[in-house]
Amino acid sequence: MRVAILGAGAWGTALGVVLARNGHPVRLWGHRPEHVAELAAARVNGRFLPGIPLAGDWSFEPDLDAAVAGSEVVVLAVPSKAFGEVAGHLVGFSGPVVSVTKGIEFTSGLTMTGILDTVASGLRTAALSGPSLALEVARGIPTAVVAASRDEAVSRLVQQLFHRPEFRVYRSSDLVGVELGGALKNVIAIAAGVCDGLGYGDNAKAALVTRGKSEMTRLGVACGARAGTFAGLGGLGDLVLTCFSKLSRNRGFGESVGHGRPVAEVLAESVSAVEGYPTSRSAWALAQRLGVEAPIFAEVYAMLHEGKDVRRAVHDLLSRDSKAED
Repeated sequence: MRVAILGAGAWGTALGVVLARNGHPVRLWGHRPEHVAELAAARVNGRFLPGIPLAGDWSFEPDLDAAVAGSEVVVLAVPSKAFGEVAGHLVGFSGPVVSVTKGIEFTSGLTMTGILDTVASGLRTAALSGPSLALEVARGIPTAVVAASRDEAVSRLVQQLFHRPEFRVYRSSDLVGVELGGALKNVIAIAAGVCDGLGYGDNAKAALVTRGKSEMTRLGVACGARAGTFAGLGGLGDLVLTCFSKLSRNRGFGESVGHGRPVAEVLAESVSAVEGYPTSRSAWALAQRLGVEAPIFAEVYAMLHEGKDVRRAVHDLLSRDSKAED
């Protein structure tokens, strides 16, 4: 099938590599024409995936509407802050649209497919998520993810498009749960990075990840997701990877903040979007709106958006009253 990938960063390119290996023609669009021209000339995304050749049937398109035209499937791999604008170009598209962006809109609390439903109603949407570092996927290192859609025919199609022996794709009907799991785990990963920056050990991080999963589950269920989804690939699997991997942008960002570096400075140095940063604000607002207890989200929000001292935030989190484990 002819697949357009909107977003020429590490993740969009890595998924293009998977599709091309499966024999699908890939058309890659990026928002910077000069970067698209570099990709077309070099046949490698040296900025994000150095050393990974873009072999197979690839084309490179600097015009967004031209990239979508004639495609049978569209994969949205742009940062969450640009998602709504790019989604507006899909009005009238009849094929499946797969979001691989992990975020929550601040004002509405919508996930990315929720934005798609609002901006371009009637689309056949799905989300692809799970523990999947772009560089490892591009290198063909074994990975398992989940394709979620309210329409089983769409989730089956996405599964068939991407599935390979080294890239195993499962299905789920819990679209909101899979999307929230992918977005919320980035906030916990920032907190895990802060633990690393402060020099805390594995005990602290294990406790943080476990309690973080509880917060993710509570908030997800309040949004209509199934609790079990947060124990699967789109929840626990992605959470563990992002909190412990040295390749995790969100964990690395949190580590720099834990070392005492200014948030704005660390963000300015990041080559790729640190999705946990805007999501920390959205998750806090969503928990407030729904009346969900989420102390980790609250402290991460306070650190990143209110300038709260990192050590004070950790102290306040640890000083909460004792309670039964949920």
